[in-house]
This record gives sequence, C-alpha cells and structure tokens, in this order.
Amino acid sequence: PDSRDHSERMLLAMGVHLEQGPGWIRMESGQLLRAADVAVPGDISSAAFWLVAASIVPGSDLRLLGCGLNPTRDGVLRVLRRMGAQIDVLDARDVNGEPVADLRVRSAALRGVEIGGDEVPTLIDELPVLAVAAAVAEGPTEIRDAAELRVKESDRIRSTLDLLRALGASAEERPDGLRVQGGARLQGGWINAAGDHRIAMAGCVAACLAEGETQIEGAEAISVSYPTFLTDLSGLRDPRD
Repeated sequence: PDSRDHSERMLLAMGVHLEQGPGWIRMESGQLLRAADVAVPGDISSAAFWLVAASIVPGSDLRLLGCGLNPTRDGVLRVLRRMGAQIDVLDARDVNGEPVADLRVRSAALRGVEIGGDEVPTLIDELPVLAVAAAVAEGPTEIRDAAELRVKESDRIRSTLDLLRALGASAEERPDGLRVQGGARLQGGWINAAGDHRIAMAGCVAACLAEGETQIEGAEAISVSYPTFLTDLSGLRDPRD
C-alpha cells in the first residue's frame, strides 16, 4: 500500500465521491458531507501488544473486541500467523467503510520469519513488539526495509535492540532493521524506554514472560497512545498462576 486510507474510507461513508489509485486520490471540491454515526474501531497498533502477549505466555486465551482490520494496517496479524500464532477472526463486519472483527488469540509455539518489503508499512509501529515475539520464537527472525524506525519517538531499531539485550535475548542491529536470534529464555532486567510509548509497552509484554522482576524507566510515555494500558495489563490473570 502507498499509505493508510482511513480518511478516504470515512469520506466515502459520509457520501463524498472520490477516485483513487496507487499513489493518488482525486475528488471534486464543494461536495456536501452527509452526517453519520461513527463507531471508531479498536486500534490494531494497540491490539498488537495483546496479540503478542497472549501468543507467548503459556496457557493464554484472550479475546479482543472490535479491532480495526484495515488492510493497510493489519500486517502484524499476518506476520504473527506466519510465525504460527493461533489467532481467529470472529464476527467480521463493516463499520463506516472499515473492516472490523473480534480477535481470539491463544498461546502458541512461534517460529522465526523474515519481515520486509511491501509489508513493512502495514506494521511499522508494531515491529518493536514483534521483535519481542521473535526473541522467544524458534529460529531467527530478520527484519529489514524498516529504516523509518530510526526517526520515530526514539531510534526504535536501537531502542528495541537494547530492550531485547536487557532481558537476555540475542539480536544484532542492521542499518534498516534487526536480526533476532530466537530461542531466548527471557530474564528480568532494567529497560530504558527512551521516552517512547511503544518501546515501553513492548517491554511490558516481554516482562510478562521474563523470569524475575523487570523495571522500565520512562513507562509514563505509555500515556501518549494508551493511557489505560498498565491498568488493563494488571487486570489480566496470569494463566501460569
């Protein structure tokens, strides 16, 4: 995909006539918008942390309600399934032109994969938590074509590398990504979130599986995108208890 298309879908749902193709959109000025009730789907980027957590913590069985599955955004779902994740799509429906469904995810033995090319724009924000999944998967995972990670809230290639190594995983930095060795037995440690909400949440997901205590410096950054994340996390019952 050339870009995310949420705005185009919303305009169509509100009666705007537009044409679009690879890399372009065309519409006439002066069109009237039709009032509509709008239901905002659950953000797949936020759901990704639960998808990975439930996939890697043994005994997990979690259902996520009303997740947006826009094809320009759902790369994390496709990659996790390629890794062997047990994710079922339930009650698929259309909401204001956006595909939406409930997701049921259960723990599974994951395997390493290659992530790159055209799928990267569909999961660029989910790569840090996918790297956590890769750390405990069987075999290596290669992440490439993701140099954009260098200019996010932090240098997410470096921040993700530091996170993985802090918890005992083996990974190597690449100019445009990471190679994660896989097969790690994560140990609690100290993580610097580098002021980045996605690194902080990825660290929380890793800590769910790590043995011993994990401390995350800068976890307050989570409030940027998911203010109730820690409350939601603490409300889940650990299936190992």
